[in-house]
Amino acid sequence: MSTIGILAALHDEIATLLTAMGSGAVTHRIGQRDYHVGEISGQNCVVVLARIGKVAASATAVTLIREFNASCVIFTGLAGAVAEHVRIGDVVVAQSLLQHDLDARPLFPRYEVPLLGRSYFDADVQLAALLGACAKDYLQEDLPAQVSCEIRTVFGVISPVVHCGTIISGDSFVSSTSGMEALRTCLPDALCVEMEGAAVAQVCFEYGVPCGVVRTVSDRADCSAGIDFNAFLTQVASFYSAGILRRFLMSYSG
Repeated sequence: MSTIGILAALHDEIATLLTAMGSGAVTHRIGQRDYHVGEISGQNCVVVLARIGKVAASATAVTLIREFNASCVIFTGLAGAVAEHVRIGDVVVAQSLLQHDLDARPLFPRYEVPLLGRSYFDADVQLAALLGACAKDYLQEDLPAQVSCEIRTVFGVISPVVHCGTIISGDSFVSSTSGMEALRTCLPDALCVEMEGAAVAQVCFEYGVPCGVVRTVSDRADCSAGIDFNAFLTQVASFYSAGILRRFLMSYSG
């Protein structure tokens, strides 16, 4: 049976999955991270807290692949909206990913990863399609029961939808209107911005391992980005991550 590597930047995003593993899970401590090995919904999984940033996520992804023979890697977490039509509470499933803060000019073009000859890294098509379908089903069937209308209204989560496209990553928390507008101008195809996904995608590309990235939009990546972030994580986004991944694990056939 294949092994699915699941990582997230924040503990709340994987807490429910760890509970679902139960007492049969085995924990391995490697590089100051706990890799939890067990079964969820009939799938062999390794669940780990990657922590925040590209280096942390990359190191975690390499360990999943080399030490645990992960046959695919799934990254879940939060993101800030960049595209105007992406709203709080929406879900973005990556088709491609790019590091918006990578700039080795004049030696290489802006955004291009030196010696790899590419800027964009594709998510696995089949994983992206399944994650997208699971996200749509979750929003339609599970979200209303898990997160009350009152809480969704407080955070402005109105009729959330799933988007598929480009996610951009960088080692900075984008929290200003000017920063968001700069990203929108330079990378008009970007749907949302976060701090890890493109680095994980690059690692998976180099190792030839399929990857999928799914993000819950928590803010507009502008001056309001830091408002009630922790509350949104615990009261809304943690349900998204667990619900979408559970559906994914129930449907995944390897």
